[in-house]
Amino acid sequence: MSLHPGPILGIETSCDETSAAVWADGEIRSNVVASQIALHRQWGGVVPEAAARAHVESVVPVLEAALSEAGLSVGDLKGVAVTNRPGLVGALNVGVTAAKTLASFHGLPICAVHHIEGHLLSAFIEHRELPMPTLALVVSGGHTELVLVRAFGRYEVLGETLDDAAGEAFDKSARLLGLGYPGGRAIQERATGGNPERYRLPQGLEGDTRNFSFSGLKTAVMRLVDLEGDSLDLTDAAASVQHAIVSVLADRTARTAEDLGVRAVALVGGVAANQALRDRLAMRCARLGAAFSVPAMEYCTDNAAMIAFAGAFRLGRGEDDGLEFDVHSNAELPSVTSPASG
Repeated sequence: MSLHPGPILGIETSCDETSAAVWADGEIRSNVVASQIALHRQWGGVVPEAAARAHVESVVPVLEAALSEAGLSVGDLKGVAVTNRPGLVGALNVGVTAAKTLASFHGLPICAVHHIEGHLLSAFIEHRELPMPTLALVVSGGHTELVLVRAFGRYEVLGETLDDAAGEAFDKSARLLGLGYPGGRAIQERATGGNPERYRLPQGLEGDTRNFSFSGLKTAVMRLVDLEGDSLDLTDAAASVQHAIVSVLADRTARTAEDLGVRAVALVGGVAANQALRDRLAMRCARLGAAFSVPAMEYCTDNAAMIAFAGAFRLGRGEDDGLEFDVHSNAELPSVTSPASG
């Protein structure tokens, strides 16, 4: 693996965070994130048009802050990396337009980065010694996948959600329980001290499968709220929801790692910030004797540090996507093999 020494500017605007980061001299020198949580809380979820407008307002100040924090100017840059897929098209266009403008004006190489590849590589920003292949659990608001990282740029999708992503399950359950937005954080906070076995909730897709399903959980929580009414214990309900999501994620990942005989497991994506999931998967990996890696909190949610790092890898291989690439709401990982049916 040859990483470009930089400085490389990374830009991420795939959903509801405007972020810019700088990779230089083998490390992340800055990582600035402007979150839109307060904006979207009024609707209980991300509104694409509002997200795009907020990115337009934030992108220049965020870029300037990232360069300033790194102690650099635009003229010092040796390349640009930007998320162009998958994500909200309007949001992606803001970041890609900014990246292309910089690359064109300053004559810089530019690489278009797959958002999920960014998350996968975030596990290696601080843990570059992880052995290959590494099994990665990618969990976020829009994605839940088990991916075998054979090498940087070589990925095999072993399992995925057949309906809702884990982050969606947290958000929808929190909304039904009246706990607020974002759901993952709200449920984790309310679950503290709760009884995770008070309410038995489905974990979906029983048997020997590497796929996931969370749509049944949403239906079960809706019925629970209707049946229990005012007698519903919200703390125990939150703990039960968290247990239903976390246990299937951790246990299925650990079983897959054991089946494959891999020596390392990584947990990445926004839901990787959930402490219960971190603890349970760490415990399962310890039992297997497998190394366990999870990025620092700032690299779990959407961020440009992971995009800059992915750019260092791709630019280090001499890649340059030019200025003609487009944005895509959906796209497979590069060098990917799709999962078998569950």
